[in-house]
Amino acid sequence: MRKPVIAITGPERGALGPRSLVALMVRLYGGQALQLRPSQHAQLSEFAFDGVVVTGGHDIDPVLYAEEPEVEPKYDSARDQLETAVIDHALNRGVPLLGICRGAQLLNVCRGGSLHQDLKSKRRKTSNRRTLLPLKTLLLETDGLLKQLLGPGPCRINSLHNQAMDRIGDGLRIAAHDLDGIVQAIEDPQQPFLLGVQWHPEFLIFMSSQRRLFKQLIQVSVEQRLQTAQ
Repeated sequence: MRKPVIAITGPERGALGPRSLVALMVRLYGGQALQLRPSQHAQLSEFAFDGVVVTGGHDIDPVLYAEEPEVEPKYDSARDQLETAVIDHALNRGVPLLGICRGAQLLNVCRGGSLHQDLKSKRRKTSNRRTLLPLKTLLLETDGLLKQLLGPGPCRINSLHNQAMDRIGDGLRIAAHDLDGIVQAIEDPQQPFLLGVQWHPEFLIFMSSQRRLFKQLIQVSVEQRLQTAQ
């Protein structure tokens, strides 16, 4: 049986660290990493993949959720277009998907949700300081997929984001929040694996609970492919 192919999306250049760490997790759990960049958008139909990881990065253009910019723009429209197409493909075909930070936000937008463009004014109990270290408290809200993987909590996570989910998209539910009530994870209870996390688990792979996110993605990707083949 061939290895499951996991598409990893990101910017045209840079982000070598997080993309390499995600690819490492994919290989560790028996998958084959397929790096997709915005310049490959026109050839997207030529690629076959069993699962998707949409990685972090620049803010999402608010035009995608019908709002005006509230902060100084740091957008990547070519990446928005590629990743929107990849997410739509995954949603339409039931392909397992893990959205990380920006990836979680774009998943929410693709389901009709919206974003908080600047969190500074919304933080009271948590710091605005960005850090790779697991210094933020995560509170699990449901008995769904995320809670099964991370345990009952509370958990410790890192924080690199200045935006977050606001209105939650169709079919999604809040899976976790931080001490300020800011949404930190979303999931679709009707899908075997459709999960968006606001933190960066690829920088926390020294924690077995965070590695389980990638392990489960690979496992479900294999199961889904076998079911499709039957």
